[in-house]
Amino acid sequence: MHTLVLGGIRSGKTALAERLASGTNNSVVYLATATAGDDEMRTRIQRHQQQRPDGWGLEEEPLALAQVLVRQAKTTHAPCILIDCMSLWVSNLLHAGEAIFAREREAFLDQVSLYPGELVIVSNEVGLGTIGMDPLTRRFADELGWLNQALAAVSDKVVMSVAGLPMVLKP
Repeated sequence: MHTLVLGGIRSGKTALAERLASGTNNSVVYLATATAGDDEMRTRIQRHQQQRPDGWGLEEEPLALAQVLVRQAKTTHAPCILIDCMSLWVSNLLHAGEAIFAREREAFLDQVSLYPGELVIVSNEVGLGTIGMDPLTRRFADELGWLNQALAAVSDKVVMSVAGLPMVLKP
């Protein structure tokens, strides 16, 4: 089962994704895409780490998510992977350059379709906000929106978190 969890900022999407991952009968690996570029982000990362169950594995990867999925798929029992989050990943890719962006996005979408275990993928829903004032912000919203659509198409379940409440969009 592949599940996409969408929501706005502070909508409860990560907490919902963590509950879904905890409900599986498999081991869980938390795949974090964030990098600690400043003190505020370090604090956010520490808070997320403290909230996660002790038994969960951790992979920190800001760009090459497909490689993590390939590696985890080769384990004896592919774990449930909770990926948090697509918004930070798209931002990382945009700053890494066009060639890396295109290669990593395509590889990731390929591996999502092939991953034999459960996936819970967290992403921000950007389609409900205002249009960005600068080209990079507009590109980010476009790319994340298109990625969300691609992930929704290959996911078995899509849930949107609104004020901490899950709204099932698919099936």
